[in-house]
Amino acid sequence: MSFTLATWNINSVRLREPIVCKLLAEYGPDVLCLQECKSPVDKIPRDAFSDLGYTHMVARGDKGYNGVAILSKLPMVEASAQDFAALGHARHIAGRLENGVTIHNFYVPAGGDVPDRKVNEKFGQKLDYLTDMRDWFHREPPQKSILVGDLNIAPREDDVWSHKQLLKVVSHTPVEVEQFAQTQDAGNWVDITRQDIPDGLLYSWWSYRAKDWSAADKGRRLDHVWATQDISNAGHSSHILRDARGWEKPSDHAPVFASFDL
Repeated sequence: MSFTLATWNINSVRLREPIVCKLLAEYGPDVLCLQECKSPVDKIPRDAFSDLGYTHMVARGDKGYNGVAILSKLPMVEASAQDFAALGHARHIAGRLENGVTIHNFYVPAGGDVPDRKVNEKFGQKLDYLTDMRDWFHREPPQKSILVGDLNIAPREDDVWSHKQLLKVVSHTPVEVEQFAQTQDAGNWVDITRQDIPDGLLYSWWSYRAKDWSAADKGRRLDHVWATQDISNAGHSSHILRDARGWEKPSDHAPVFASFDL
């Protein structure tokens, strides 16, 4: 089975329902993983997505913040929903396709503004969340799995607009990058995006604060597509839909795509 998957931090699925529908109608990924839905599950505009062929959904939601959902044209059943670091947040959902592939959708905490857990509780929560993810992958090694989502870390020097200027900025600090690597290694996850696009600057997020985000181009690659080693060679055709950052009432993230032949 061949399918295309996309992951997108939508920053309110109800507010941005029109551009979600635009993506589904014009680009037609078989599976779309959304983060920061900011909606209870029963308020997600499921009928609009179903009308476009996305008749399967697994989701977790909170009113006003967090929230993850997987929309699928392909039959899918819920496989897992974890509360990492016991935060009580809706930040993880997993669905299983009929071919046995499990798709994990994550929204890792952003971590606030100060990269010091002693003075910033949110930064500590982010590190604890990644630690809990790492430990879970050690306890239950994933197989035949894909992990996507807004992981809120840009790990490589070419995943940010300025490595030197962002070393002390949350999302690119050495402690986060190290924790990110440990989490990835624990599940033997392969970065599919960088497997396909190994070199060069690559971003999936541009701040709302920039008056002209495209011209300034001060981006970061915070959104990721991973696969376990047993299926990583099946991944291909990765790309980031940069244009979506310029759509009407956009999210500050752009969708990241990958295809799999399994």
